[in-house]
Amino acid sequence: MRLAILSDIHSNIHALKTVAAELRDRGGADVVVCAGDIVGYGAFPNECCSAMSVLSKPTVLGNHDLAVLDRDTSFMNPYAAKAVEWTSSRLDDDSRRWLHSLSTEARFQVAGLKVAMYHGSVESCTEYVFEQDATESMLTRARCGLLILGHTHVPYVRRFPSGLIVNPGSVGQPRDGNPRTCYALLDTDSHECEILRLDYDIDKAASAIESAGLPRFLADRLSVGR
Repeated sequence: MRLAILSDIHSNIHALKTVAAELRDRGGADVVVCAGDIVGYGAFPNECCSAMSVLSKPTVLGNHDLAVLDRDTSFMNPYAAKAVEWTSSRLDDDSRRWLHSLSTEARFQVAGLKVAMYHGSVESCTEYVFEQDATESMLTRARCGLLILGHTHVPYVRRFPSGLIVNPGSVGQPRDGNPRTCYALLDTDSHECEILRLDYDIDKAASAIESAGLPRFLADRLSVGR
């Protein structure tokens, strides 16, 4: 089976449509999951919620999703806080209900493989787990053979005797110096996991951010992948 792993869409419908089209061109995935942060930063929160509610099952809540629901931006930088306030004021009822229906943790099986998924870490959706921080003990704590994490916007695949830890990077706002949209595709039979990068219309996504009155910084960073 093929498992497509997405994370950190961040209201970037242009990037999300590119990923969805690529999956269709590849013949689809048997399962599509998302490690959170559907909204925040970008100009199309409702469009991304609508698309992901159909495309991905399960999806977990990210820190931006939670902040948009409770409007707590005390832990955020000014750019992120501004985007959360803007998003929360424009979120429609369907998007809000869907985000409210999500949990911060997902546990499921794919072809007999036990999977656990969180946005940040096993303990917190705001904790960053970069590649050098990912350890086999996390698989033990999560009681799984595949642990999916997001939040860092930097992709990696770490292999251990007991399983894999995968961060698919960010669909909507990569931060590893590569501005192309990013997701992961796992073959559950071979356990081979590929990080895929795709070109998308960054100029349109950035222009929409500016037109919405969101901080210019959020538009500019898309072209540099930082």
